[in-house]
Amino acid sequence: MNAPFAAALLGWKEKRNGSGLVPNTADSDNAASVALSAAILDELGVSRGVASGVANPQSGRPLELAVASTLKRDLPMRDSARNWIVNELSRPITDFLQYDHLKKVDQLVRENAELRTTLGTDYIIKPDVVVGLPARYPDEPPFLHAAISCKWTIRSDRVQNIRHENNQMIRHRRERLPHLVTVTAEPLPSRLAAIARGTGEVDAVYHIAFDALDDAVVKLALCNQISVDQVDAWNEVTSQGRVRPYSDLAETLALW
Repeated sequence: MNAPFAAALLGWKEKRNGSGLVPNTADSDNAASVALSAAILDELGVSRGVASGVANPQSGRPLELAVASTLKRDLPMRDSARNWIVNELSRPITDFLQYDHLKKVDQLVRENAELRTTLGTDYIIKPDVVVGLPARYPDEPPFLHAAISCKWTIRSDRVQNIRHENNQMIRHRRERLPHLVTVTAEPLPSRLAAIARGTGEVDAVYHIAFDALDDAVVKLALCNQISVDQVDAWNEVTSQGRVRPYSDLAETLALW
């Protein structure tokens, strides 16, 4: 299913040169990206020819706020026995049990220039949205249940950033690893595959307009507006469960 906020965030924006409108998820230099994002908007019932959607989606904040808002509502509905902690204010992972020990490391690094040069400080990660659970004991910090990276679209630098941060969380955690997931509105299957494929850095990618994109891929493939490679990439990542509907996210976090 599509996310309940998809039609509110996705829309049309002015081109940089002012020569018309383009979908606000599209790479305007890529014909397949433009065609797919336009078809997604059609599937969502977003009118053409009128500027709509969020004004500055690339800031990431509208998507982060929408994800956090729906999780705050949906997680208690799916498991009311847990006291869910959902935060979209870039809370550092060191606030949570699995990474609490990094506070001491960070203190030592800040006090020692040689250590700072050797180790760096990129292990202090602030996920876009975090989902936590209460501590087991009064003297423990809360447990990090999920770290969610919200990327409006996918580009190569964003792929590397997600992989790097998730690898840091995998390496440095103590006790169970949190869910490491990405939420996106990227329309191009090949770019979705770039982050969805891998060696375990990402549990899954959740698409806010999954059903609309699925329909768009089928329709545009039939009229040869997208390449076979794009169709193959979509079929691969969806059949393997690497790219999933946004509606699966809360259910997954509540069950596991």
